[in-house]
Amino acid sequence: MAARLALRGGPGATGQRPWLLLAPLLLVPLLARPAEALVEGLYCGTRDCYEVLGVSRSASKAEIARAYRQLARRYHPDRYRPEPGDGPGGAPPSAEAFLLVATAYETLKDEETRKDYDYMLDHPEEYYSHYYHYYSRRLAPKVDVRVVILVSVCAISMFQYFSWWNSYNKAISYLATVPKYRIQATEIAKEQGLLKKAKEKGKNKKSKEEIRDEEENIIKNIIKSKIDIKGGYQKPQVRDLLLFQVILAPVHLCSYIAWYCRWIYNFNIKGKEYGEEERLYIIRKSMKMSQSQFDSLEDHQKEMFLKRELWIKENYEVYKQEQEEELKKKLANDPRWKRYRRWMKNEGPGRLTFVDD
Repeated sequence: MAARLALRGGPGATGQRPWLLLAPLLLVPLLARPAEALVEGLYCGTRDCYEVLGVSRSASKAEIARAYRQLARRYHPDRYRPEPGDGPGGAPPSAEAFLLVATAYETLKDEETRKDYDYMLDHPEEYYSHYYHYYSRRLAPKVDVRVVILVSVCAISMFQYFSWWNSYNKAISYLATVPKYRIQATEIAKEQGLLKKAKEKGKNKKSKEEIRDEEENIIKNIIKSKIDIKGGYQKPQVRDLLLFQVILAPVHLCSYIAWYCRWIYNFNIKGKEYGEEERLYIIRKSMKMSQSQFDSLEDHQKEMFLKRELWIKENYEVYKQEQEEELKKKLANDPRWKRYRRWMKNEGPGRLTFVDD
């Protein structure tokens, strides 16, 4: 005892801090767990799964399955037949007995789960590790996550494809009603003799509705072949689908890194002047427009952007302010906007009125 006190700095030190001697004794119950191989709540609980099925730890999968089938026929409530030794009156076993047999079989039939269970029997001191392995396998998804992601991406890609085709056909149908494009398409169809074939007489004579539908399809096909629709109503491309975008993502990433490095080297380091493509890119980024939105603009608009040198920040700020002023003037002259401002001034959104228009 004197040697222990000397090591800790004399009797005064232990007298002032006696909890130092008691700390290890207090931590032992918190850190230590009883070294029991069978834990309630894991696998078969306090019962040994091998003993439940009546097999040894070296039993094969066939022996385990055979033992389970015999016990299932014996303990299943619907198939129970009293046997000698089942007790007075041949009372059927409880549902817990059949559930225990099923749990033991589910534990031992899978190689990985059986390996975890055997490890728990051999290393009962690793209490928390057994809980982790048990619940990680129990709560793991039954279906491979990669398959789920692949099926989801394919479904989204199919929806995209048909949705884009629907939008594209609506755009073509609308353009076929615009006189400017319809007249041009009709003249091209007449020059190629397509409309004459639709009005053939004789044995192949068609009704007026059939002729009208065929002429409409001819005009739409000509518009499709002659007009380049850009933006959100452009012709669907397979490479734009989500599935192909995911597959080509590494290629796009490498291309972007290479493009960015060339940009830094050519324009930031060497100080080269921007080309037309680079200028339009800077303008598009300043306007916060996507590539499809920018492509849908008319060519004369892009030429105006280049003429006003909007890739320069100061010029773009002036252009932006001009557009905002022009928008304010349009709204000021818009009768609907005037009615809205008058309503906000006189009544506002907080009042409920009934107005007869």
